[in-house]
Amino acid sequence: MTEERREFQAEVAKVLDIVIHSLYSDNEIFLRELISNASDACDKMRYALLVHPELVSQTGQFHISIIPDQKAGTLTIEDNGIGMNKEDLINHLGTIARSGSSEFMKNLTGDKQKDMALIGQFGVGFYASFMVADKVTVRTKKAGDETGWIWESEGAGSFTIREDKEAPFGTAVSLHLKKDMTDYLEPIRIRHLIKQYSDHIAWPIVLKEGGKSETINAASALWTRNKKEITDVQYKDFYQSVSHAFDVPWMTLHYKAEGIIDYTALLFIPTKAPFNLFQPDRPSGIQLYTNKVFITDEVPDLMPYFLRFVTGVIDTNDLPLNVSREMLQKTPVMSKIKKGIVHRILGELKKRAEKPEDYRTFWDSFGIVFKEGLYEPIDERAEVAELCRFHSTAGDDLVSFSEYINRMKPGQENIYYLTGTDLETLKVNPQLEGFAARGMEVLLLTDPIDEFWVQTFTEYKGKKIVSVMHARSDIDAVQAAQSDLGEPISKEAGDVLIKRFKEVLGDSVGDVRMTDRLTKSPMALITPEGQMSLNLERLMRAHGQATSFDSTRILELNPRHPIISRLSALADEANASEKVTDGIWVLFDQALIAAGEPIRNPADFSERLNRFIISGLRS
Repeated sequence: MTEERREFQAEVAKVLDIVIHSLYSDNEIFLRELISNASDACDKMRYALLVHPELVSQTGQFHISIIPDQKAGTLTIEDNGIGMNKEDLINHLGTIARSGSSEFMKNLTGDKQKDMALIGQFGVGFYASFMVADKVTVRTKKAGDETGWIWESEGAGSFTIREDKEAPFGTAVSLHLKKDMTDYLEPIRIRHLIKQYSDHIAWPIVLKEGGKSETINAASALWTRNKKEITDVQYKDFYQSVSHAFDVPWMTLHYKAEGIIDYTALLFIPTKAPFNLFQPDRPSGIQLYTNKVFITDEVPDLMPYFLRFVTGVIDTNDLPLNVSREMLQKTPVMSKIKKGIVHRILGELKKRAEKPEDYRTFWDSFGIVFKEGLYEPIDERAEVAELCRFHSTAGDDLVSFSEYINRMKPGQENIYYLTGTDLETLKVNPQLEGFAARGMEVLLLTDPIDEFWVQTFTEYKGKKIVSVMHARSDIDAVQAAQSDLGEPISKEAGDVLIKRFKEVLGDSVGDVRMTDRLTKSPMALITPEGQMSLNLERLMRAHGQATSFDSTRILELNPRHPIISRLSALADEANASEKVTDGIWVLFDQALIAAGEPIRNPADFSERLNRFIISGLRS
């Protein structure tokens, strides 16, 4: 067969451009990435042998060989794992086959170091080879196939593929090193890098030079070792290997569970959130092993969705080696392991939460995801709620539900919250004025998930969780501070003014009423209980679901405010009708702005406001 030349997918070309021009101090991670790929290939081959034992003749003891050739200037990383066929080479090395490549492109920043971390997280670390090599040759043959293949590229936009009938089973990646990268051929440098980055790899990593072979790594699965013998550096290197990340783990959880179900867990919570945390088809970060045999890294039910940032390894003896993915979904073993893992993670988080500054690091990275546990129908919702933290009107520190309850005022029965998209805008929302006057704390919720969990998680330790829009009896039971505003207008005058507001605004509002919960602002918009909040309406509009979701809003007026008093007086004057109408519309538009809503006719608002300013300047 003649040589076939193909162009790289656009995303791959972008990756190559980054790595080729990103020769910074971490270019040595190419070896970690290639060894990790070789280890995965051996894992997959061992699992394949369970299903197809006839393939045993095609492999010996699994190992990874590192072969430096000073004369040729090449460094070869060779394994006797599963191998690749032509389709695999095109999908794995010529394209970013995983869906979401557009998300990958969108997250590229132009910052070389950040983008290299992104490349690793996206699972295309093979391209790190081009940081040190000006040509890469891959010789491979898939287990069970008759024909092998050679893939070759200089990283310049294209690659070639040709048949290789003599290729052995497995994969050999040969790097034709750049002239200034030949120090990677030095055995002492290779030994150091393997010990630093890949000592945890379960397969022997053998350095071959001068006819001699030397196993460099410990060649035992890290999670099977006694944790007292494992250093923080070894844990960090293992975490970076399995997660393809560059940060250090915020939390490392290594334990062995024994009882009805036996399993070993080595789990990590990152310090920084991965870029694809909110991608629906994001792959699981958990690798499942049985008796140290890799089974799969696609077990969506092994970790609840609100803990999807957790990465690591689960190894159990209670599953058959030839377990299928269909069996994994049905076996009660997995549900018991999941329950144990979740309980352990939440327990460790509870310990870390005792140090607020440390816990803040976790919460800033993953709080928005963790709060999904309040929405999911899980048994641990109360434990999740205990670990949640929120902004509030009490200050800059994050607050827990328990801390909020401890600060509740005598007579207060409910936990109050206000939702929105911007914290600073929420802090000046007029609906908070009545609470501030009474010294009552309000949770300020700015994440999209907040709009949904408050609908399903409505009570904590006997205290109802209620929107400030729906506060009723218990806020009146708390004594308010004396207002600086004057006496309220009479009920009769208020009724007249309310009628005028309704006539002017028409269908723009569902109702107009007086309130004693405002102390500084003349009016505010709320939504009636049981209807969609203003913030949720905004979220729906952002997703193209606009008018059909609009709630019937209520405009509340402050009967003590000078503007309301003046409008009330003008409402009785026949020659002031236009001024009253302008005033009502200006106030309504201001209420929209205060609620974070767009005004419907900016030109009319500006014209009316100008008339008011001119009138004020003349007086």
